[in-house]
Amino acid sequence: MQSTTHHIQTYFNQLQEMVANFPADLIEQVVDLLLQSARQGKKVFIFGNGGSASTASHFACDLAKNTQVPGAPPFRVIGLTDNMALMTAWANDTSYNNVFAAQLGPLVEAGDVVIGISCSGNSGNVLRAMELARQRGAITIGFTGDEGGQLKSMVDICIQAPSPSIEQQEDGHLILEHCICATIRSQSMAMAATH
Repeated sequence: MQSTTHHIQTYFNQLQEMVANFPADLIEQVVDLLLQSARQGKKVFIFGNGGSASTASHFACDLAKNTQVPGAPPFRVIGLTDNMALMTAWANDTSYNNVFAAQLGPLVEAGDVVIGISCSGNSGNVLRAMELARQRGAITIGFTGDEGGQLKSMVDICIQAPSPSIEQQEDGHLILEHCICATIRSQSMAMAATH
């Protein structure tokens, strides 16, 4: 029987390997799109299912607050996982698959950025909202696990967490959003310093 220490070290080693294999070029594209959306006054919508709902809330908080730099345009961020009354009303009265699309419908416009998080890439509520976002001409971004699921082919940019472990995929998505927000803050500070 392997020791607890062995399992812990294995987990961290696998996590390091996964993070090292994140596609830096796609992350850079997401940063650029988000910065462009702020400059143009577009909205950013973020949502996810299950554990990814918490990641979506965290991402919305960080993007709205931790990227603020004097002289740089703020982000107009809406986390669709945070209104529990509205989510449960839509789920009860229509369908659980409708909890994000129903919120997104009255708000999303062409050029807005819509970010859906689903480790499987097959969460029905994420897919339905992303389908609506595409119909409205929004820019679509997906965070998924190693397989990508249906979400992978539905979005403009899909960043996959290259691990078969759902725990490590969720770890990776949180690291990813922190990396994106920290990079945006650094970029905004550098731009503000030149003006």
